[in-house]
Amino acid sequence: QVQLVESGGGLVQAGGSLRLTCVASQKIFSIKVMGWHRQAPGKEREWVAVVISSGTTGYADSVKGRFTLSRDNPKNTMYLQMNSLKSEDTAVYYCNIRTTSDEDFWGKGTLVTVSS
Repeated sequence: QVQLVESGGGLVQAGGSLRLTCVASQKIFSIKVMGWHRQAPGKEREWVAVVISSGTTGYADSVKGRFTLSRDNPKNTMYLQMNSLKSEDTAVYYCNIRTTSDEDFWGKGTLVTVSS
């Protein structure tokens, strides 16, 4: 029903920046949490950054101070600004929305590759 589409991934040098975008196909009125997760090659998927409807954000320790999650609610869009990128940030990044009824919507992912 709801489609999420990520964009903005690519190849970047260590120390560089990228901005990921997630656009939802329709407005969701019962969001509990939305955010970004990532999965590096050979590793489990992990959460990176989340935000609740009030605007309160949370970040994984590995990215805190470097990544920033933001939203543009009228456009059904959220962003992940990634600065000071490191090789260990290389992963497929997924957009996620969880509703108050614990229904999850996922994008198909966008690949971020950080070269050292």
